Amino acid sequence: MEHITFNMKSLHLFGAAFYDFLRLRKQFFVDQLGWDIPHDDEVEMDQYDNPLAWYSLVLRDGRVVGGARTMATTAVWGGHTYMLRDAVQGKLVDIPADIMGGEVASPAVWECTRLVISDTVQGHADRALCLSLIVDGLVEVAGAQGAARLISLSPLPLMRTLRQLGFAAERIGEPYRNDDGRHYAVLSMPAGRGTGAAARATHRPQVQLVHAPAMA
Repeated sequence: MEHITFNMKSLHLFGAAFYDFLRLRKQFFVDQLGWDIPHDDEVEMDQYDNPLAWYSLVLRDGRVVGGARTMATTAVWGGHTYMLRDAVQGKLVDIPADIMGGEVASPAVWECTRLVISDTVQGHADRALCLSLIVDGLVEVAGAQGAARLISLSPLPLMRTLRQLGFAAERIGEPYRNDDGRHYAVLSMPAGRGTGAAARATHRPQVQLVHAPAMA
């Protein structure tokens, strides 16, 4: 497996990878979890897929098998900022407005969303490797642009998995139960280059990553 990172300016360098990521998102978030989010018969794409977003995808044999999106918490595109800030401002009815206790808008903090791993990636070791590559890419992109921390709205079990992979994730908000039956909370972790790279070899065999993770 290998990981790639890009934004709207450079996505053309990677063929259909971006579209394939949108297709994978639709299969998981819409078809499996039943989320009521913008989609058609093939792909899921929302207001945060804009020129301010960056992407970290994982390829296996040239096919997209995982990925996630990230953007600075200073982002503003039309009437939207980033997902968690919009939720705090009451713009997203499916996410509690008190999810993280207040607004964050800092170039040192980036939000990560739409984390997904394909069901074709099987076995604890391969799924852990895929997740670690995705997060490594998020760390690299955000860290290169001055970020000190990453935040995300994620299922609670993801915090333990990230810690097993060497990422110092912690919960910074109260959890809530979503309509998909999962408990979510805002997680935070340092954004430093190579945070998880060294940990893969030592922690990967112990990671119990059975189901595809999901960031909102």
